[in-house]
Amino acid sequence: MIFATFILALLTTPLQSGLLSMVSGIHHVTAITRKVQANVDFYAGFLGMRLVKQTAGYEDVMQLHLLYGDAAGTPGSLLTFLVWEDGAPGRAGYGQISEISLAINPASIGYWLTRAMSFGLRSEGPADEFGEPVLRLKDPDNIILKLAGAKNVTSPAAWDGASIPVEHAVQRVRGATMLTEKPIESRGFLERHFGYRFQANRGTIDRLVSQSGDIIDVRDARGFWSGAPGTGTVDHVAFRAPDEETLLSVGKALEATDASPTNMHDRKYFRSLYAREPGGTLVELATDKPGMTVDEEHAALGTKLFAPPDAITNLDELKVMLPQFSMPGQPRINYRELPFVHRFYTPPDPDGSVFVLLHGSGGNETTLMPLLNKVAPRATLLGVRGRATEEGFPRWYKRITPFSFDQNDIKTEAEAFAAFIEGAVKSYGLDPKKVVYVGYSNGANLLNSLLYLHPNLVHKAVLLRSMPVLSDYPHADLKGTDLLVISGKTDAYGKYASELEVRLKSSGATVDSDVIPGGHDLGDADVPIIQKWLLQENR
Repeated sequence: MIFATFILALLTTPLQSGLLSMVSGIHHVTAITRKVQANVDFYAGFLGMRLVKQTAGYEDVMQLHLLYGDAAGTPGSLLTFLVWEDGAPGRAGYGQISEISLAINPASIGYWLTRAMSFGLRSEGPADEFGEPVLRLKDPDNIILKLAGAKNVTSPAAWDGASIPVEHAVQRVRGATMLTEKPIESRGFLERHFGYRFQANRGTIDRLVSQSGDIIDVRDARGFWSGAPGTGTVDHVAFRAPDEETLLSVGKALEATDASPTNMHDRKYFRSLYAREPGGTLVELATDKPGMTVDEEHAALGTKLFAPPDAITNLDELKVMLPQFSMPGQPRINYRELPFVHRFYTPPDPDGSVFVLLHGSGGNETTLMPLLNKVAPRATLLGVRGRATEEGFPRWYKRITPFSFDQNDIKTEAEAFAAFIEGAVKSYGLDPKKVVYVGYSNGANLLNSLLYLHPNLVHKAVLLRSMPVLSDYPHADLKGTDLLVISGKTDAYGKYASELEVRLKSSGATVDSDVIPGGHDLGDADVPIIQKWLLQENR
C-alpha cells in the first residue's frame, strides 16, 4: 500500500507544471455503431441532441462519422459515432471505456424516466452515484449510457431545436468509465497529463474530476475479460486542449513515457494526437478550435456531408456509398431482417427504376453503387452482400480453385438469394418484372446460375466478367429474359464468356454482348454500354 501511494504520487507530481495544467476536461467521446438510422433516432430523436456534423471518416473515408452535441457543437458536449454499418460486434472489457455519462438537470430525472417508458426503453434507476441521481440506459448498440443529474455541469448553448423542453435538455458530457487492469497507473496517467484530480472512491471506482467539472471513473477491472473493438463499443475518449501549443507540450511529455503517442492529426474541426494509457484505453487530446462552424453556418450545422480534403474517393461517390439516414420525423427506409445484408441508395429525385447489385469477390453491398449511379443517376440501388467468405472477404459461394467451385454451396446460396428477393419484393414493394440485376464476376456468376436454378426470378440482368460455374445445368426456359454480357478482352475469364452466351441463347434468353479493351476490372468503359442497352430495353 505504501509503495502504491509512492508510485501514484510520483506519477502525479508534474500536474502543477507549465502548460500541462491547462488541459482540462473531455472534448468528445467516440463510439462505434452498427445501424446509422437507429443511432440517429436514439441520439437526435430520443435524447434530442443536435447533429452538428457528418463527415466521411478521416482514417477511413468509407466510414460515416456523425457528431452530436449542444446547439453549437461546443467541445465537451460532443458524442461522435463511427458508422460500421452491419459490422461485426465488439466486446466491452478492460482497456476500454465501458459507460458514457451525460449531464442533465437533477430535477429532470423524472422527465427522462417517463420519456424512456414512453419510447419503450428499459431503464435502471434512478440510483445514487457519488451523490448524483443517475438513470441508466442502453443505446441501440447496447452501449451503456447514463443520464446524471449534475446541476453545475451545464452547456453554454443548450439545444432547443428538438422536441424536448430546453430545461430538460442534455447539457454536455458528464463523464466516462474507464476499465483498467492497472488502476493506479491509469489514474496517475490521467492526473499527470490531462489535468484530472482525485475526488472520491466507491469500492473499485476512483472518481477523477477535471477543472471543467466533468469526470472520469477509473474502475479496477482486474478479473474482467479484455475489450475487443467492434460495433457497440467505445473507441476512445478525447480530452480538451485550449490551443495547439498545449497539444505540442503534452505530446512532448508523452514521448518521454511509454505512451507512444501517434503523430499530430489535422481533423479540420480540431487538431489532435492519440496515445494509449497504461491500461490500454485509447485517449486523444483535441484542440477546442477551429470548431464545428469552420465549414457550416451555425443554423445549418449537421445538414451536409463533408469529406477529408485528401480523400481518394470524391464526395459524389461517397454520398452514394455511405449509409443514408433520415432525421426524426422524416420519411425513411424501414429495413427488414432478410437472409442477406443489404443497403439501399435512394437518389434525391428517384425515377422509380430499381437495380439489384451483386458484388464480386472481396467487394460488399456498396461496391457497385458508384458505377451504377453513373449509369442511371436517378435509379434506386439495392446492394446485397454475399454470405460466403474467403480470407475474411465476402463472396457469393465457395471457390475450390480459381476455375472450380463448390456446387452445393452455389445451389444453397442461390436458394437463399431467391428467398431474399421474395422477401425484398414483399417488404419494400418492388415490382419483380421491373428490377434490373447487375452482377460482377462472382456475383454475375451467381446470377447466371440463378437463371437455371430458379427460373422466372430474374427477368433482366447485366452480367459483368461472367462465366458458367455450374457443372450440371438443369433445363430452364429463359424466354422473356433479357441479358447483357460484357467481358474483358484481356480477362483470363473472358474465354468462357462465349460459352455462357451460347448456353443462355440456347435456353431462349435474349442476349446482347460486348467486349471492353481492358481485363477483369470494372471501369468507365462499361457505363455507355449498359446505358445503350437500357435505352434499347426501355423502348
